Amino acid sequence: MRLRTPLALLGAAVLVLAGPPLLSTGSGTETGTQIPGLRFMVPNTPGGGYDITARTAAKNAEDAGLTHGIEVFNLPGAGGTVGLSRLVSEHGNGRLAMSMGLGVVGAVRSNHAPKTLADTTPIARLTEEQDVVVVAKDSPYRTIDELIAAWKKNPGKLPVGGGSSPGGPDHLAPMLMARAAGISPKAVNYIPFDGGGELLASILGNKVAFGVSGVGEYLDQIKAGELRVLAVTGPERVDELKDAPTLKESGYDVNFTNWRGIVAPPGLSDAERSKLTRLIEELHDSPEWKKSLEQNGWDDAFLSGEKFGAFLDAQDKRVVSVLKELGL
Repeated sequence: MRLRTPLALLGAAVLVLAGPPLLSTGSGTETGTQIPGLRFMVPNTPGGGYDITARTAAKNAEDAGLTHGIEVFNLPGAGGTVGLSRLVSEHGNGRLAMSMGLGVVGAVRSNHAPKTLADTTPIARLTEEQDVVVVAKDSPYRTIDELIAAWKKNPGKLPVGGGSSPGGPDHLAPMLMARAAGISPKAVNYIPFDGGGELLASILGNKVAFGVSGVGEYLDQIKAGELRVLAVTGPERVDELKDAPTLKESGYDVNFTNWRGIVAPPGLSDAERSKLTRLIEELHDSPEWKKSLEQNGWDDAFLSGEKFGAFLDAQDKRVVSVLKELGL
């Protein structure tokens, strides 16, 4: 989930405004992936994980000639549930899809949202990635052990920021980290932000002691030296961040990963659902997407159709179980 520069975002806007080019060989007509007027909704602010995933997918699909003129727009609010409500209200709209992930699953629970992911049409899970534990470059904490030691002394005085609502990945990861360090999750001062873009400013401004978010969101800032990564939350070190240890190898029994995918409105015809699924499947197989996975530090976690729907149901149960287990 890497933050894009204004120039890159301008380029994305130009792609949208320029309109569809003339169709040619490799335009997607052979595989039936052309969906004129297709829009990708991002249910959080620009610069967050859902935003980068959607804009990357749109650009890759166009570069691969699968479809043209995809519009990406943001509709933030309430951890993604404002966008979810809008998506569900677009019953039968085969030209709309929403970028989402574990954060929306958690937000539905924490916000007691009237609409859930069970009300959508599941299309595909795309990626999986680890979270990173990061601090500003001028932070006094240079290692994960130094941070944990200070955190244990007074959990409430060291606020942790995350780009998701309670129950989302950026909330669950530090709660699991706290429990592994012997800190009561109830004592943690967690400050939620509507996506990684909003969170970044608070980390850099030292308004939170540390932040937890996806690898791809802050890879550019880490490499530029603006952020210092103290640890990653998954089972293995990340190739792009080889110096950052896993929490487990640092002595904290945590193994946590996040994921992202695509859902569509309810009420699609079989033909509409099949065409949108085919587009995402062709995107997944494209060289353009494979390159983006590598550049963003994303793991391929593709799962489509009914299997993705079953996965969403299992994830909802998982969030409820983990929150109960943590006493939250």
